[in-house]
Formats: sequence, structure tokens, C-alpha cells
Amino acid sequence: MTEAGEPIPTPGERPANQRGVARLAAVQALYQLEITSAPVNDVIAEFELFRLKQDIEGESLRDLDFAWFRSIVGGVVSDQREIDPRVNAALAQDWPLKRVDATLRAILRCGVFELLRRADVPARVAINEYVEVAKAFFDGDEPRIVNGVLDRIGRELRAKELPGAPGMPRT
Repeated sequence: MTEAGEPIPTPGERPANQRGVARLAAVQALYQLEITSAPVNDVIAEFELFRLKQDIEGESLRDLDFAWFRSIVGGVVSDQREIDPRVNAALAQDWPLKRVDATLRAILRCGVFELLRRADVPARVAINEYVEVAKAFFDGDEPRIVNGVLDRIGRELRAKELPGAPGMPRT
């Protein structure tokens, strides 16, 4: 373990990769939570005991950052009453959050959670990571939607990192 309590990566393995895989798994866990209404601790335990020992979307989940996974899933569930209104406000007025695909909702919620609560992750990194997660699930416009929604919210929450009006291109 490192001084920060994180596992020491094996040669050729970077902690960032472990977090990326944890983000992908967190989206799937949140999807399962929404579809099944199972208790969050049960879903986290199921993922840790069974599902994370498999490959998902071509990514080996055996080496993911379990603490990051738990932080995202638990954080989204805990902060959902704050997250959902932000996402809803950033979406097109005629396309409320409840109309968004469940997987896309999970991706957006995870991204907003990181923008809200993980100041140690640069806003651009969080946004780009969830655009990549969206690409793992979707071939259409969804990655661009993730980029636009998270960029808008990021500009509201982290104005110093992402200067400019929410939703407006940087100059």
C-alpha cells in the first residue's frame, strides 16, 4: 500500500486505469440499482464478490480500484437529491432526466458526483473519463450529450478550472 492507502500498482498498470475501470463498473452497478431497486450495499457486495472478477466491455475488472468504485456508487446514491436536479437543469428542456436512458442517467450521475465531491480529480479529467465510459456503451450521440451536460455543470461547480459561462465554449 502507498502512504495514501492505495494499492501499489503492478508493473505496467497505472492507478488511473484502475479508476477508469472502477468508473465503468460503478455505472453498471448504478444501472442495476435503478432497475432492480436492490439495496446499495447488496449491489456493491455482489459486484465485489462476483461481477468484478469478470471482464466487462472488454475491460478486466480484477484490478480496479475498489475504494474508488465504492466511493462513486455510495456517493451517487447519497447525493442523488442534489445530483439529479443539476443534471435535469443541464439537459434540453424538452428532454428531462426521467426520459434519459437508464445507462446514460448512471453515467451523468457519476460524472456530476465527481465534479461535486472529488476536487482532487481535475474537472476535465472527470468529464473526459465519463465521455469514454459513454463510448463503451453507446455508438450514437450519447458521448456528446455526456460531454455537453458535464461541461455545463462543471462550469457551474468549478468555474476556476473551466472558465466561461456554463455550456459556452472556452475562449
